[in-house]
Parts: sequence; C-alpha cells; structure tokens
Amino acid sequence: KYFMLPNIVAHSRQVMHVSLSITGNLKKGVSINRNLVMAAALLHDITKTRALETKEPHDQSGAELLRNLGFSRVGEIVKQHVILLNFDPQGILEEREIVNYADKRVMHDRVVSLEERVQDLIVRYGTTEEIKKRIRQNEIQVNAIEKKIKNSLAADLDVIVQQIQR
Repeated sequence: KYFMLPNIVAHSRQVMHVSLSITGNLKKGVSINRNLVMAAALLHDITKTRALETKEPHDQSGAELLRNLGFSRVGEIVKQHVILLNFDPQGILEEREIVNYADKRVMHDRVVSLEERVQDLIVRYGTTEEIKKRIRQNEIQVNAIEKKIKNSLAADLDVIVQQIQR
C-alpha cells in the first residue's frame, strides 16, 4: 500500500539487522523494547519513495502516517531517525537512539563506518553549505550516540557490526 522502492526496502532491512544486533548484545539491566526497535527500523523510510518526488521531509511524513495508523510510538522513533531531539548522552539508552544510529551505519544496503556514511550524505544531500553544515553537526551527535551505545553493550560494537557483513 505504501510502495517503497526495492533499494529502500533493502536499506531498511539492513538498518533493522544493525538495530537488532545492538539490542541483542546489550548488558544485563539495559531495557530496550526489541519489537519497537524492529518495527521502527523497518518502517523508518516508509515515505521516502514518495518524498523523492514530493520533496517532503520523509522523517516527518513517515511519523505522521504511522501516527494516523495508530502506531504513535513507532512514529515517534521514525520522526527522529534523521535528527534526534533532546539527546541525553548521560541518560538511559533509548530505542530511538538505536534506530537513529543504525540508519547512520547503513549506506544503501551495506554497513559502513560513520565517516563513510557522513561523506555519502554530504555528496548526495549536501546541495548547500547550510545542509553540509547540518550534516556535520549531526555527525557530532551520532558519535555521542555511538559512545552511549558502546557503554551499554556487553560485546564490542565493531565486532557486532562486522558479523552483520557476513
């Protein structure tokens, strides 16, 4: 019903794999709703295909669509998969942070470094200096999210991510 191009579906599936690998390797006592992470990761780009034509912000339109369908918790995460709002580096790890981070580690359908993904975003979307500046500012936040995730894991993040590649 909400047609997504095959490459966007492949990207979303890979974001789900990264997200679930993180949730599956959390330290004891770190509480994350795995099903919420899985749903949000799979649906984070639900309106991206449409947005390629309409130029609408797909994070916002995807969130609105999901809210209208009765999935407000999933919609709130989708809303923040591009830019995370009110990030607390000292707070408990949240589902929205995992999906936001996983999206930044997947270029097309490949897991890549944050640096490689940021360069890709600059090339593809950095049409103005202002947009390039926002992408670089977001990189700072994503590095802080990565640190928070690493501190919440029982295993090494690089090892977890490398296993996805196989």
